[in-house]
Amino acid sequence: MAGVRVHALVDPLISGVTYRRGVHLLLGGVLLLPYLIIGYTIVRVVTVPATPRVLIPLLALAVLVGCVPPFLRGTRSLEIAAARSLLGVPLPDPPATTGPATGQEAREKRETRETRVRGALWFAVHLVIGGVVGLLLAVPVVLGVIFIAQWFGVDAELMAGLRVGPLNEHDTGWLALVGVVLLIGVLYTVAGLGALAAVMAPVLLGPSAAERIATLEAHATRLAERNRLARELHDSIGHALTVTTVQAAAALEVLDTDPRFARRALTAIEDVGRAAADDLDRVLGMLREGGPADRSPRRGLADLDKLLAQSRGTGVDVHVETEGAVGSLPAPVSREGYRIIQETLTNALRHAGPVPVTLRVAVHGGSLAIDVANPVTGSTPRHTGGRGLIGMRERVDLLGGSMTAALEEGQWKVSVRLPKGRPS
Repeated sequence: MAGVRVHALVDPLISGVTYRRGVHLLLGGVLLLPYLIIGYTIVRVVTVPATPRVLIPLLALAVLVGCVPPFLRGTRSLEIAAARSLLGVPLPDPPATTGPATGQEAREKRETRETRVRGALWFAVHLVIGGVVGLLLAVPVVLGVIFIAQWFGVDAELMAGLRVGPLNEHDTGWLALVGVVLLIGVLYTVAGLGALAAVMAPVLLGPSAAERIATLEAHATRLAERNRLARELHDSIGHALTVTTVQAAAALEVLDTDPRFARRALTAIEDVGRAAADDLDRVLGMLREGGPADRSPRRGLADLDKLLAQSRGTGVDVHVETEGAVGSLPAPVSREGYRIIQETLTNALRHAGPVPVTLRVAVHGGSLAIDVANPVTGSTPRHTGGRGLIGMRERVDLLGGSMTAALEEGQWKVSVRLPKGRPS
């Protein structure tokens, strides 16, 4: 226990944290110098009659300019970066702003004002503590170095006529001891002020409630986008791999006996592969940092015939019933409907094999109805643990729709209802 106490007493003197924090506080003292100069000049103008009064407007302008930096967003960002690197405080960057938001609540505006006021208060605290540290370096540290140096006979003439309480210039040993005490005291003081600054920084520079909400919303947006891209890759690439595998196996079986069928299968593999490569390139372009925005056309229900042709080419007999104006659907609903049908056909082929599939697509009133049914065979067991149904449910939930998927009387049935408008 004694060793622990000694280490706790010595650690502030030898720890690099103390000196890094001291540098941060001293930066505040440097920033304080212009304000001290302005204050000294104001005192001179007020107290000395001979001072030119023309300086008064200039000093008023200087005071006005000096009051602006503490409230600037850039000042707070710089203070956060300095506190994070020198004080060792894990402060997040302030959220980026892309311009004035419309329709903000009064509470959010108050949060913004509160953030600026807290940042200005930290700026003032930084300057005051920095001034104290600068004063400690200018007086006690200098005296301590002089007292220690004269004990070794360096600059002894500086001590001529010196008296410190009962000590005079001849008490070199005692003065050297006082110098050591001064230096140690300054180090402890700087360590204490640095620890105080590290405690106050999160309070005054930390994110406000509005900033926390903005950070959470940005994180949720990024997460939703990542999930969307994962669904796109799963549905597109999964469909392509399933179709390719089935077509390649079928072509291999009849390569010698039915070369025309093998040729058609290889052509279908090529078409599916090109489509999957386009989807993959588009998604990877969106994932790439700094990549262009997704402006390429995405498949919708207008491309349903191509999708059905690919599925029929694998031996899946798809019977389609279409009702209503499918082409009038909004683009998001059309795209998600296409992906849902694609995933149901892929699942039918993957889990049941080349079986007949009944597909009904109907647009009535304000909703899109998709009903898919296929028999479940005993030869190809239905696997669990995939992400196909999860992805479909996520697509349906994003559009505010409903979905059911269950085994009924030997048929695997998927029923989806999507509203034509966005959910409120």
